[in-house]
Amino acid sequence: MMKTNTMKNSMLLLLTATIWGVAFVAQSVGMDYVGPFTFNAVRFLMGGTVLLPFLIWKSRKQYKDETVEEKKARYRVTFLGGVCCGCALCTASLLQQMGIRYTTVAKAGFITALYIIIVPILGLFFHRKVRRRIWIGVALAVFGMYLLCIKESFAVSKGDFFVFLCAIVFSVHILVIDFFSPKADGVALSCIQFYTSSVICGIGTFLLEKPSFQAMLAGWMPILYAGILSCGVAYTLQIIGQKGMDPTVASLILSLESVISLIAGWILLGQALSLKEICGCVLVFIAIVLVQLPQKK
Repeated sequence: MMKTNTMKNSMLLLLTATIWGVAFVAQSVGMDYVGPFTFNAVRFLMGGTVLLPFLIWKSRKQYKDETVEEKKARYRVTFLGGVCCGCALCTASLLQQMGIRYTTVAKAGFITALYIIIVPILGLFFHRKVRRRIWIGVALAVFGMYLLCIKESFAVSKGDFFVFLCAIVFSVHILVIDFFSPKADGVALSCIQFYTSSVICGIGTFLLEKPSFQAMLAGWMPILYAGILSCGVAYTLQIIGQKGMDPTVASLILSLESVISLIAGWILLGQALSLKEICGCVLVFIAIVLVQLPQKK
């Protein structure tokens, strides 16, 4: 029975990684119709709305015996955490969206996945010990990034630079979640962060872009995919799939998102990589897996 549950959870996490990997294609195609602020405003609004029924059901089931004071304290920390996470998520997603406009889906997937390596490095500022294996992973990732991004003229493309900044901000986003998640409800935190991101991007839409309902209708498929599947459904699948799973195994399965983005970009958009770029992807992926492996006792 235990083996069956583990297999089922693994398949759910693999499905999550697949949805997120293909989402890079949706984000790339979506930019043909609307600007980055408009795309993110609509998709995060959808993502938050899709999570609402799950949140209401979970709250009724999990917190029915809570006192009024406990409820107020939980609401307070969840709202504050959701807003902070939303600001970080909004910034990272906008950088990613702007980067995807100027780079390939495969590159965007692998560069974004660097947050797995950046997070423990940022932990140094919080006096957290960094294992030797992580430094080896950093060295591999740096060389992989060189092969993946640096052209013959030793220049980095604008898109790759934006996506790398996105990976750094996503790392900050993870640390913010790490701070608030023990004190707040995970689904509520995610729901609030989606709505916060949507409001900020919505303001940017009306200030910096010219939103068109016709353009949104024309790009309904990538927007719908990124909003409902990538934000709402995939997050819910991740929560269900990670329950009772070894966190290391879960993170390894989810990191396949970067590999799936490469395959999806090649099949759906015909974005083939050179041998040098593929070698860079392989090195980055080895670094990501190496960082996530548990330390031997």
